Amino acid sequence: MTKNTQLLSVAFVSVLFGSPLAIRAQDAPARPDFSGVYFPFNANAPPAAPRGAGTPPRPVAVIDGRAGRPDTAPKLKPEYLAKWEEMRKSRMAGLSETDPNANCLSAGMPGMMSMGYGMEINHTKDKVTIYGELNDVYRRIYLDGRKPQPRTLDDPTFGGYSVGHWEGDTLVVDTFAIREDTLLDLFSPHSDQLTVQERIRFASPGILEDRLTAKDPKALTEPFVQIRTYKKASPPNDELREFSCAEGLSSVK
Repeated sequence: MTKNTQLLSVAFVSVLFGSPLAIRAQDAPARPDFSGVYFPFNANAPPAAPRGAGTPPRPVAVIDGRAGRPDTAPKLKPEYLAKWEEMRKSRMAGLSETDPNANCLSAGMPGMMSMGYGMEINHTKDKVTIYGELNDVYRRIYLDGRKPQPRTLDDPTFGGYSVGHWEGDTLVVDTFAIREDTLLDLFSPHSDQLTVQERIRFASPGILEDRLTAKDPKALTEPFVQIRTYKKASPPNDELREFSCAEGLSSVK
């Protein structure tokens, strides 16, 4: 077969069946861009009352656990259930040292993803950065295939260290190196072995879903799963404000 005949054969196959390269490109799912400002969204909940203009956020009330431990709470092993009971007694006594929100501290992962006042996502090819208005928290999710260094694992943070990869149109994120003194669900202790996996996707246009699975072989009897949803905001309602919690805390008598 001559070179020209080969070229004609390839061209004929391409026309008849489509170029193999074009087919692969066409079949590959498009990766979404998560950039934007989002607020917590529950289709079955009444709309939240808007915050008054010029009113700075204040420290939140302490959740004291006097109603007991709900069935939906993380399933703790006896040692950590005893720690929770100590926290409950302290809070019921009116103390707030075990409540990060009341002390203007980040809830840590995965609790920080409740995003009570909204969040802004900046999404680039190699990184997703999330800014949360509540207590000015932020996270970075690396998408370039990097692995955490020992110095990172030895220095846990509120948000932990997050790396992600794509499975179709879903961003799968693994987070580790989370501070042990943070809380799972704003009121459940965990160990230094806590890891969190997220599956983030658009459940529908403008509705972002984050399925979080927390695992902790020392503190949990089973994985703790949550599904959080957020609605993308449109101008002029796509602005976050500085969260002046520390200033508010200093003025509380």
